[in-house]
Amino acid sequence: MSPRNRQETTYTDELLADGSVHRRYSDRRQEWRVRQGPTLVAWRDNRGRQGTDELLGQRVVKRVFSNGRVLYGREAGYGRTLWSDGVLTVNRTSFGGRLGAILAAASAGALVGGLVAPPTALTPEQEEELRRQAQAQGQAGGDASGGDFSGGGGYGDWGDGTGGDDLFDDFG
Repeated sequence: MSPRNRQETTYTDELLADGSVHRRYSDRRQEWRVRQGPTLVAWRDNRGRQGTDELLGQRVVKRVFSNGRVLYGREAGYGRTLWSDGVLTVNRTSFGGRLGAILAAASAGALVGGLVAPPTALTPEQEEELRRQAQAQGQAGGDASGGDFSGGGGYGDWGDGTGGDDLFDDFG
């Protein structure tokens, strides 16, 4: 997928009192997201769609829509996820001030140029291997995903964007 064919969509997250997240996209889409486990988030949007996002491992996210459609993304750190449909989502919640301005200016340049494309399709066996690798990495002393998915109700558990390269922004 060529950088010219990519569409960038930014978003901001707001932690709600019940521990869920309200996500607002620059394309006017809104999502309400609820964590359902350490690697699974259920979502619904203001366009009548719903589904789940699952962190498989190796920074790969599987988005399953309620109609069965599957889309894969790859987390690229700094609140960026490149999706197999060519959309780059960028979290603007996490970065304010000078760092935010630098990242915004660079997003069309070097940072975007270094993104690794997500898979367009995976077999169930490949997905299970990614899950297995992530679990093995997590048991070896580090979190397999690079983020904090221990579940404690705080926004930090969602990936608040303050950790640099290890962000997962609740999976894309």
